[in-house]
Amino acid sequence: MCCSGFLKIMMFIFNGGIFLAGAGILGVGVWVKVDSGSLLVLLDNVEGTSEFSQLVNVAYVLIGVGAVRLVIGFLGCCGAVRESRCMLLTFFSIVLIIFLIEVAGAVVLLVFQDVAEQLLDHVEDQVKTSIKDNYGSNEKFTSIWNATMEEFKCCGYKNYTDFDGSAFNNQLGGDLYPVTCCKETIGVATVIPNLRCFNKLLQLIEENAGIIGAVALGIAALEVAAMVVSMVLFKNIGEKA
Repeated sequence: MCCSGFLKIMMFIFNGGIFLAGAGILGVGVWVKVDSGSLLVLLDNVEGTSEFSQLVNVAYVLIGVGAVRLVIGFLGCCGAVRESRCMLLTFFSIVLIIFLIEVAGAVVLLVFQDVAEQLLDHVEDQVKTSIKDNYGSNEKFTSIWNATMEEFKCCGYKNYTDFDGSAFNNQLGGDLYPVTCCKETIGVATVIPNLRCFNKLLQLIEENAGIIGAVALGIAALEVAAMVVSMVLFKNIGEKA
């Protein structure tokens, strides 16, 4: 009886952690979805960047994962309280599937982190073409780029020259550039070279990949512990029956 009570407490602790992790992931997913100034959103407006199709939809993935974790945390706690073998077995099965998916996802994340710079270089021409065709003529595209450059203090994908030939640039005969690309000294505005948004995007991916990996590792440890406890409870309930 004492052992059973202890196991239930452990199930509450582990599933409480999973539940809170789910709420956190869900919150991050919603934040990414509403963050129109995100650098990743820019790639969603560029043709021929299929390599990043998963990245630009990351918000939906996070929302889905967070929601599933909320349900799993609730299911594990209910199964322990009601001593339901069916709920505990369902909990174990779902967590095991998610755990295996997380392992595969971690491998993909590590690989992507290593090749992120090459992939970003690969889509350089498509991004520049998109800027030339849409900046200054497409209001949504222009506002996203402006918000991104303002937030990250950068200019263009690789340089201010990325805006050459765009509708915005052509307004003054090819001499007009976004405010973030320029500095004013003694009343004269001059263009600042090498304020590359490319570097900011690469830094964003590398930093977030490390954070996501560390958080995923912690959640995976909770999941393994919860699976072990759920199976012990499953066995004990069966023996009492």
